[in-house]
Order: sequence, then structure tokens, then C-alpha cells
Amino acid sequence: MFESKYSKLLTVLLILGIILIVLILSVTGFFIIRNGKLKKEAEEAVGHFQGQVNQVESPTPENTEITNNITPDIEMENDIIPSGNSSTNDTLPTYEGFPMVGTIEIPAIKLSCPILQDATPDSMEVSVGLYDRFSEPDLNAVGNTTIVGHNYRDGRFFANNKKLVEGDKIYITDYKGKKVTYSIYKIYTTAPEDDSHLGRDTEEKSEITLVTCTDDTQSRLIVMAKEQ
Repeated sequence: MFESKYSKLLTVLLILGIILIVLILSVTGFFIIRNGKLKKEAEEAVGHFQGQVNQVESPTPENTEITNNITPDIEMENDIIPSGNSSTNDTLPTYEGFPMVGTIEIPAIKLSCPILQDATPDSMEVSVGLYDRFSEPDLNAVGNTTIVGHNYRDGRFFANNKKLVEGDKIYITDYKGKKVTYSIYKIYTTAPEDDSHLGRDTEEKSEITLVTCTDDTQSRLIVMAKEQ
């Protein structure tokens, strides 16, 4: 009798264990597939954006107009990238519904994603964005431009910035088609209330600052880079 009850208990535990393993594998598989899809969409948006601005900056006799070859996640609201000195929501392309001012590529951590015009709670769920306080109005402008992004546990956005080292390269393409190479010269952590990295003097040079949380969310990881 006792052995029969013990056997039934083991059977129940075994079934529960199998169900738990299946659930864990299903959830893990879901996040792997989802993250792969998000990464692919971001990379496609970057490629599409750069293709569009290249067409605007360097038209050829065979292709002097921008075609409306739109991907599902990035669309050109007016089929043109502005060539003036400032960007507006009416003429910028969009990514997941948010105005997009450029792209960022960091080969050392295999990052390639859009830069959104504003870093808001909603926009930062889909990509990285400009932090407007003390930042220049345009990417690649003289002065410091701050780009903020989440440090997600699944590896998205600036999650791997902690792996960067001085000398690593960052490539920024702005909405006018200008691509600039920046070299990292300083990496450090600081308190969330420390904003000394934002309004610094760049000596009339173009610099960028990447800001994200540390893994424990208690501090900020700051990456500074200057134009080469």
C-alpha cells in the first residue's frame, strides 16, 4: 500500500517536472526567437535607412528618385530625407512609429540599430534614443550628443556596452547621410544623479556619449567617444 502511494507520488512529480521543463524550454525558445526577430528588424531598418540617405545624397542618372520600397517597420513619411540643418517629425523616417534621426553601429558588440529622435519610456522599448538635455540638435554636430538605451537582460540595445574597451569604434549615420567614425576614449560608471558627462566642453569637436544602466541598475555606465 505504502509502495503504491509512493509510486503514484513519484509519477506525479515526474509529470510535473516534465511540464516544468517543457514550459522553461518554451519560454526560452520564445525569447530567443523574439530577440532574433527584433535584432533582424533593427538591422533591416539600419540598412534601409542608409540606403535611403545614400540615394538622396548621391543620386545617379539611372535612379534620381527615391522609391517607396518600404520595410514593415520603417517607413518614409514623405519619401525623402531632409537635407537642411534641422530635422522635423514631418520629414523624418519612422521606426516602429517613432521619428528616426540616424543609426548606430558598434562592431565590437555586434550592435546595429536605429537612433530615435527622443528618448521616451515608450520609444526606448524599441530602440535607443537621443537625450535632448545638453545634446546637439543633430547627430554628428560639433559638441556632445548623448544617446541613451536600456540594458536589457536579453542582450538588446546597450546591454553589452560593458564589454567595450577604449579604442573600439562607433559608427553614426545621420539623417543627411553623413557617416562618422568615433573612437572610444573613456568608459566609467557613476551615480544616476551625476550629469557631468552631458554638458562637457568638446573643444569644438564632435563627440558622442552612450548612457545605460549597470547590470544591478544602481549606477550608470558611461561611454565617451570622439570623432576620428
